[in-house]
Amino acid sequence: MESKRQQKISRLLQKDLGEIFRLMTHDHLRGYLITVTKVNVSPDMSIARVYLSLFGPGEKSVIFKTINKQKKEIRHQLAIRVKGQLRIIPDLDFIMDDSLDYIENIEKLLNT
Repeated sequence: MESKRQQKISRLLQKDLGEIFRLMTHDHLRGYLITVTKVNVSPDMSIARVYLSLFGPGEKSVIFKTINKQKKEIRHQLAIRVKGQLRIIPDLDFIMDDSLDYIENIEKLLNT
């Protein structure tokens, strides 16, 4: 069960990371849509598990590796955005959220 503070920080991080990824896809990853579906913050606020949903052409694992390589820059951009609201910026742990792919697969199976 997350505390109210964890929930507030999760929403803040989700909103700001969504904006960072929007700008990142506009500049570097054209044709891809990266959505931050959920953020879970650890009780000590040191780690944020960020669930990402990827849409676009090509291999998702390649884009996911690119995102992980840019983790330090993404964290820096996040720090700039939330510097007045958080003292410590949590480490980001990106997780690929494949729930939408799972739902799409189930719908495809039900329609055949």
